[in-house]
Amino acid sequence: MKITKKNLDAAVKEGILTNEQTILLFEFLQGQPDVGPSFNFTHLLYYLGGLIAIGAMSLFMNLGWESFGGWGIICISMLYAGLGLILANRFQKKGYSIPAGICATFSVVLTPLAIYGLQQALGVWPDETEYRDYHRYIKWHWLYMELGTLVTGIIIARIYKYPFLVMPIAVTLWYLSMDISVMLTGDRPQYELRSLVSMYFGLLIIGAAFWVDIRSRNTADYSFWLYMFGVIAFWGGMTFQHSDSEMSKFIYFCINLFMMGIGVLLVRRVFVVFGAIGGSIYLGHLASSVFKDSWLFPIALTAIGLMIIYLGVLWQKNEHNLTIKARSKLPKQLQELLASRDLS
Repeated sequence: MKITKKNLDAAVKEGILTNEQTILLFEFLQGQPDVGPSFNFTHLLYYLGGLIAIGAMSLFMNLGWESFGGWGIICISMLYAGLGLILANRFQKKGYSIPAGICATFSVVLTPLAIYGLQQALGVWPDETEYRDYHRYIKWHWLYMELGTLVTGIIIARIYKYPFLVMPIAVTLWYLSMDISVMLTGDRPQYELRSLVSMYFGLLIIGAAFWVDIRSRNTADYSFWLYMFGVIAFWGGMTFQHSDSEMSKFIYFCINLFMMGIGVLLVRRVFVVFGAIGGSIYLGHLASSVFKDSWLFPIALTAIGLMIIYLGVLWQKNEHNLTIKARSKLPKQLQELLASRDLS
């Protein structure tokens, strides 16, 4: 496991270490080379099996299921969901948290299929689309399935409290943002409005992720999936907006730099990755359009890159003092969140 500042503080509370020993050990560990995250073959088998089962009842559904009819789909969905919860309870009692979380997630993923079956059984399904299209196309009438999945996901997550349960909730929120944009624009390809809806919805998801992050700072990481799909929705909506203004493109570049800074502050790589991609897109625009005939642009860009590397060296030398000064001005809850991420 990774040793964090939170682990060391817990050791102090248990009387295993003193405060002085914790400080010395923490500084020593910070100076050690990063060997990357640990990888467990058992965990690989858990997630591989779980994702295959989840994919079988979601992404890889075929037309054969339509032959069961609406009531048949409901019965099979409830049977599988019940089996998933039974397994989750058994794994939980035996202390196998990862397979328990995966089995509970499997039950949540069956919610849109059950709602689809119910709509088919009641004869209120609005068109000729099948369930397999749920993960392929953007349609307004998926909203009932998405809202039902959110309710079910929140209830199951509150009962079992496994971080992986947030994954179907985050994916559903992402789907919901796209389907709401279709509901507002109809089937017309009004990409500007759809991009705006995606961008602002992504901001809401990121805000929710930050709230969850603060609330769960002393427990497990429940906000990972919310951050991921919130950033995807926000960054995608922002990137696919059209503009002929160089100023707006520069603002886009600045927002991506800000995202990278937020990612470093919160120790969330998804911000850094998408921010770096966005920054590269802007620099590519400058190279191919604004300065395409300039021999000076590559030289200037190289100088800027080397300067940033030098700033990184200066930051590393003074990181401890600068971090303490910066964090002292933040709210206490955010200070605790960032402290728990040290060395994580």
